[in-house]
Amino acid sequence: MKEIDKKLIDTIHRYTTSGIEQQVDYDKFYLYSLITHSTAIEGSTVTEVENQLLFDEGIAAKGRSLTEQMMNVDLKNAYLFGFDWIKKSAPYTVDSLCELSAKVMRRTGSEYSTLGGTFDSSKGELRRCNVSAGIGGRSYLAFQKVPKATADFCDWLNQALATIDRNNIATCYRLSFEAHFRLVTIHPWVDGNGRTTRLLMNMVQRQLGLIPSIVTKEAKGEYIQALVDSREQEESTIIQDVMMAQHIANLESRILQYQQTTDDTVNDIASDTVKPNDTTSRLVAIIKEHPEYTYDEYAQVLNIGRATVARHIKKLNGTVIQRIGSDKNGYWEFIK
Repeated sequence: MKEIDKKLIDTIHRYTTSGIEQQVDYDKFYLYSLITHSTAIEGSTVTEVENQLLFDEGIAAKGRSLTEQMMNVDLKNAYLFGFDWIKKSAPYTVDSLCELSAKVMRRTGSEYSTLGGTFDSSKGELRRCNVSAGIGGRSYLAFQKVPKATADFCDWLNQALATIDRNNIATCYRLSFEAHFRLVTIHPWVDGNGRTTRLLMNMVQRQLGLIPSIVTKEAKGEYIQALVDSREQEESTIIQDVMMAQHIANLESRILQYQQTTDDTVNDIASDTVKPNDTTSRLVAIIKEHPEYTYDEYAQVLNIGRATVARHIKKLNGTVIQRIGSDKNGYWEFIK
């Protein structure tokens, strides 16, 4: 088993035993986060708080375009449809995937007239034109091959879901990441492929009893580059490993946030040194949980720079924490 897989399993265990999932309306707010970040990757600037007001109160976000807001509303409805659909335990088909895409593109899709024929993206219809990845980018599969490739994908996914060991958490996550990569590489639709395939990934995760993973807007660059590298090198483990690492970091961050609202121990330990809820107290919390982490790992979990981690540890060292062992193989210990 790869080291990153072991790390994921450990993080999942701490996450599930922390009590986070027992929070009131946790599923709803987690869903809002999935939607906000997925649309942000496609250019939406609507925030998570604005989406909450939009979804719950019908209050439009000031200064945001109608297209952006409709993109988020459509994706919310698509998620609700998708999570409800998987309860039926029906096999994936080209028609079911197109219905999913239609939900995603309902208000922002449009009709296209091309040499290959006319099709409507708001109805989830497969593209009848060729597309490429950005200006001068590599072309995706020729549109004539899309129907068969999508049908073959459904056959593969149905078989994989039927035979996978559901007790192997890491393997289950890798299957969901692989499903996302394979379908987005086929690029069945003219628009909305990223949102639809990330939704499919989360649906597969829910089917397998996993915590849905979020590709955050902050990780957009790394995520897109990993997709490009996997496609060009024909090696899907590249994107799998990147998405695995991002999921670990997101879960670690959520564990920290939850601990900060329920555990006053951290502030007691460092009451003379740090202020509650600032960067230093967040760092103290993750050091307490993982004294063996490197500066780079702390930076990844906290979504801050390595230099920032080093600066804060320098302030803590000798007063709140002390180093035991070498820089490479040692760990941090709290001073009593």
